[in-house]
Amino acid sequence: MPKRPGSHEYDIQRARLRRRLDAEGVADKRADERANEILQKERGHTGVLRGDRGLGPKGEREPGEERR
Repeated sequence: MPKRPGSHEYDIQRARLRRRLDAEGVADKRADERANEILQKERGHTGVLRGDRGLGPKGEREPGEERR
Protein backbone atom coordinates (compact mmCIF):
# COMPACT_ATOMS: atom_id res chain seq x y z
CA MET A 1 0.00 0.00 0.00
CA PRO A 2 1.42 3.41 -0.91
CA LYS A 3 2.48 5.84 1.74
CA ARG A 4 1.29 9.42 2.00
CA PRO A 5 1.01 11.55 -1.16
CA GLY A 6 4.30 13.30 -1.82
CA SER A 7 6.42 10.58 -0.24
CA HIS A 8 9.09 8.87 -2.30
CA GLU A 9 7.32 5.50 -2.25
CA TYR A 10 4.02 7.09 -3.31
CA ASP A 11 5.71 8.92 -6.20
CA ILE A 12 7.34 5.69 -7.41
CA GLN A 13 4.02 3.83 -7.39
CA ARG A 14 2.25 6.74 -9.08
CA ALA A 15 4.91 6.87 -11.82
CA ARG A 16 4.64 3.12 -12.45
CA LEU A 17 0.85 3.26 -12.58
CA ARG A 18 0.94 6.34 -14.81
CA ARG A 19 3.34 4.61 -17.21
CA ARG A 20 1.03 1.58 -17.40
CA LEU A 21 -2.02 3.79 -18.05
CA ASP A 22 -0.09 5.74 -20.69
CA ALA A 23 0.84 2.47 -22.44
CA GLU A 24 -2.86 1.52 -22.49
CA GLY A 25 -3.61 4.67 -24.48
CA VAL A 26 -4.82 7.07 -21.79
CA ALA A 27 -3.88 10.67 -22.58
CA ASP A 28 -0.79 12.05 -20.80
CA LYS A 29 -2.55 14.50 -18.47
CA ARG A 30 -5.45 12.15 -17.81
CA ALA A 31 -3.04 9.29 -16.99
CA ASP A 32 -1.46 11.37 -14.21
CA GLU A 33 -4.85 12.37 -12.77
CA ARG A 34 -6.17 8.80 -13.00
CA ALA A 35 -3.06 7.38 -11.27
CA ASN A 36 -3.60 9.78 -8.36
CA GLU A 37 -7.30 8.86 -8.16
CA ILE A 38 -6.50 5.14 -8.05
CA LEU A 39 -3.84 5.52 -5.35
CA GLN A 40 -6.09 7.76 -3.23
CA LYS A 41 -8.91 5.22 -3.47
CA GLU A 42 -6.55 2.43 -2.38
CA ARG A 43 -5.59 4.46 0.67
CA GLY A 44 -9.21 4.70 1.73
CA HIS A 45 -9.06 8.36 2.73
CA THR A 46 -7.59 11.62 1.49
CA GLY A 47 -6.08 13.18 4.60
CA VAL A 48 -4.66 12.48 8.01
CA LEU A 49 -5.32 14.46 11.17
CA ARG A 50 -2.19 14.16 13.28
CA GLY A 51 -3.25 16.22 16.26
CA ASP A 52 -5.54 18.86 17.68
CA ARG A 53 -3.80 21.63 15.74
CA GLY A 54 -5.54 20.45 12.57
CA LEU A 55 -8.90 21.37 14.08
CA GLY A 56 -8.00 25.05 14.23
CA PRO A 57 -7.53 27.51 17.11
CA LYS A 58 -9.07 26.37 20.39
CA GLY A 59 -11.10 29.56 20.64
CA GLU A 60 -12.84 28.83 17.33
CA ARG A 61 -13.76 25.20 18.06
CA GLU A 62 -17.23 24.18 19.13
CA PRO A 63 -17.54 23.00 22.75
CA GLY A 64 -17.01 19.27 22.94
CA GLU A 65 -15.69 19.02 19.38
CA GLU A 66 -13.71 15.81 19.07
CA ARG A 67 -10.91 14.76 16.82
CA ARG A 68 -11.99 13.22 13.55
